[in-house]
Amino acid sequence: MFEVVAFYFFAATSIACFGISVFSKNVLYAMSALAGGMIFISGFFFLLGAEFLGVVQIIVYTGAVMVLYAFSMMFFDVSKDVVENRSKVANRLIYTLSVLSALILVLIFSAPIISSNLDAQYPIVENVGNVEIIGILLFTKYLIVFELAAVMLLVAMVSAIVLAHKDMDRGDSDDNA
Repeated sequence: MFEVVAFYFFAATSIACFGISVFSKNVLYAMSALAGGMIFISGFFFLLGAEFLGVVQIIVYTGAVMVLYAFSMMFFDVSKDVVENRSKVANRLIYTLSVLSALILVLIFSAPIISSNLDAQYPIVENVGNVEIIGILLFTKYLIVFELAAVMLLVAMVSAIVLAHKDMDRGDSDDNA
């Protein structure tokens, strides 16, 4: 019973936070709601017994939203509300997203009925924790993909540093001229 109540609580709060982040005109409210939504999503992982993924969700995604929050504070004037002119396309998009949200809610509420007829393809292994299972999968079955992702992230990080350094050199030479 506790899991069902917690699931619906996390679902409602996550949807509310993401709704606020989509429909808010103030950037800071949108970023705060996005971070809150990410934290509430981690509650699903804790409910499923995947504590490692819940903590990673909080650290990685909420941290990324906080970085986005800092950039938005630097680049946008947060004291003004955004004035929006809704076009027909925007109204259609809002209508389509509303219909899709309603369909997703129907799927969420019908999931316990559908899931009662499903069998697990990968049964739970006794006496092995979540972190150990993730480690075994990463370093055996998905080792090449894991290392390729690490190399790609390293290349992206070095490229970002080079691009930022290139712009900094131009800024210094423009200031001296």
